[in-house]
Amino acid sequence: QVQLVESGGGLVQAGGSLRLSCAASGRTFSRPGMGWFRQTPGEEREFVATINWSGSTTYYTDSVKGRFSISRDNANNTVSLQMGSLKPEDSAVYYCAARSYGLSSASMSRHDYGFWGQGTQVTVSS
Repeated sequence: QVQLVESGGGLVQAGGSLRLSCAASGRTFSRPGMGWFRQTPGEEREFVATINWSGSTTYYTDSVKGRFSISRDNANNTVSLQMGSLKPEDSAVYYCAARSYGLSSASMSRHDYGFWGQGTQVTVSS
């Protein structure tokens, strides 16, 4: 099993920045592809960003390109999401996710992830 714990959410004004962090524990962390997803009430969980195990490949949903950046530190078992130029429509619960063992590539599909954190709330005020 892999346990994921997100932190760094909060309330920020439009145009501001936040950095989300995800700490992993349990089974060896160094290999799985990782992702960030977000969800608002009544909506499906949507893809935000993903990174492969080496950090050499990243993908973003169109609405965050140029504003968000995903990165990982395999030595410290963490993955981060730097969010800038935040907009009210970025408000959501943000979830960190890890792919199942042996799946090291990045993926934009939530169905490709076997482990999820509990989520952290991000609220952007206008």
